[in-house]
Amino acid sequence: MISAMPPLTIVHVVISLIGILSGFVVAFGLIGGKRLDGWTAIFLLTTVLTSVTGFIFFPLNPFLPSHVVGIISLVVLLVAILARYSFHLSGAWRRIYVITAMIAFYLNFFVLIIQIFKKTPALKGFAPPDPKPPFLIAQVAALLLFVVLTIYAVIRFQNEPPSRRD
Repeated sequence: MISAMPPLTIVHVVISLIGILSGFVVAFGLIGGKRLDGWTAIFLLTTVLTSVTGFIFFPLNPFLPSHVVGIISLVVLLVAILARYSFHLSGAWRRIYVITAMIAFYLNFFVLIIQIFKKTPALKGFAPPDPKPPFLIAQVAALLLFVVLTIYAVIRFQNEPPSRRD
């Protein structure tokens, strides 16, 4: 399956998977009250690159729901990056960072679920554009998981003092 993909698609998929894997590390770091500066940089960079490569490597015509997700992701990531690196997690920016980083992570994961359903022969019949219950259950379960993770991250990360090294 991977060997049949064009090289730019493989690059996009690898960047996306790095973003998702590093997103889990960052999310559990936030829940543990830890900044994980290196992992955070990898997560934010690869998650931005996921959307950017999606726009660069794939056609924009016709304009698809995936383009809307990419635009929303980039806006949310801009806020997360500003909160983290410009406002140094001070005051309300700490919560804003956690929430926006987790939304960006969720959007990347949301697309992963769509792609798994669209590209896996056994699941293809359940995928959009006419989604069936297994797809909807997977998406609702992912959403609920991310809501819970985000709540825990906001609660647990608020106690960690900001670093002056930023």
